[in-house]
Amino acid sequence: MTEQRPTDRELEALKVLWDQGEATVREVCEAMNADANNNEKLAYTTVLSLLQVMEQKNLVAHRREGKAYVYLPQVEREKTLRGLAAGFLERVFDGSLDEYLVHALGTRKVSQQELQQLEAMLNAARKKIP
Repeated sequence: MTEQRPTDRELEALKVLWDQGEATVREVCEAMNADANNNEKLAYTTVLSLLQVMEQKNLVAHRREGKAYVYLPQVEREKTLRGLAAGFLERVFDGSLDEYLVHALGTRKVSQQELQQLEAMLNAARKKIP
């Protein structure tokens, strides 16, 4: 079976579950609504439907705890983000990493720490080149 890529909204819910480890529908709903404007807030039933679809896609699983359903992620954060990043790079930049970096670095000010992290990643990538 091929691995399902989460939609943007599903990714939001997964981030909550990755951060918390597991959460009830209400907890996922509250976390997703924490930074939303009033007109963008999600209803409990919308989040429940979202999680049910995600379960059908094998992105999450649940267990019953009293009257509440507790949801757990079924996909790894790093693997999922790596797949999304690779897909984005191919779709938007035709696989051109340098073009992506030019655009990404041009969108905001980069901190010294971020530059050091990028240099460390480049050095690690250089070591992998035969």
